[in-house]
Amino acid sequence: MAVLSIFLLVLFVLVSLALIFMVAIQNEDDGGLGGIFGGDSSSSAFGGRSNKVVNKITAWLGAGFIVLAILVAILNKSPDSSILSQAASQQTETVQTEETQQN
Repeated sequence: MAVLSIFLLVLFVLVSLALIFMVAIQNEDDGGLGGIFGGDSSSSAFGGRSNKVVNKITAWLGAGFIVLAILVAILNKSPDSSILSQAASQQTETVQTEETQQN
């Protein structure tokens, strides 16, 4: 289970970095970082339809980010992390301590 958790966490970090990069290079007309790489859209690596490709990749990375975030949260939660269960256990410990002190 620990190996799976570490693998998912590394994958989560990689997807996060890729998502940041893809968002940064999107739509050079809006003043994003896409203009840094120079050239017009027809000379880009994906051709004239690069914005569509970049948008699709960004959407897939965003969906992967959300799914991985949920999976990492589920795998790394402690078995008794509920506030209500912690309060109940503290209350029973207090009652047991009081009973032992009275006896």
